[in-house]
Amino acid sequence: MYYDTTNCMPETSMTEIRGGPLAPQLYGIITFSQVSGGTEVYVEVWGLPPYKPAQGEKQPIGPHGFHIHENGNCEVGNPENPFQAAGGHWNPTNQPHGNHAGDFPVLFSNNGYAKMSFFTNKFMPQDVVGKSVIIHENPDDYRSQPAGNSGKRLACGVIYRLY
Repeated sequence: MYYDTTNCMPETSMTEIRGGPLAPQLYGIITFSQVSGGTEVYVEVWGLPPYKPAQGEKQPIGPHGFHIHENGNCEVGNPENPFQAAGGHWNPTNQPHGNHAGDFPVLFSNNGYAKMSFFTNKFMPQDVVGKSVIIHENPDDYRSQPAGNSGKRLACGVIYRLY
């Protein structure tokens, strides 16, 4: 495991995610901790909208798409289509969608709460500092190009170095 030589702590970055106008109740913490061979991502969020199945031409609400986006900008902008300044999915190696470094598993709402951790070897914590994390309204299909058809952006947080 890599340790920061200043304070002998594992390299870690994080974000405090906040809901925008479409989900103002949504908030949570996401940490990125360096472990052997990659990064452990830990997420805990509250206030996710409840699941609603797809109806007709409408997408389901939830499980929720969850990604790193290329810009560390969480300006709301248009309240009906917020957080567009965060840009597209972070994809430093120009992979097809479903294999972007910023593509994460979906978040399942359990009465508004979700908690999970997973491992990725596609980046280290310091690589994502200055990027943003977005939670989307709809599930990612992991195949539509370039971004998975995840719907509107519900919450955003800029990633910063913790230690």
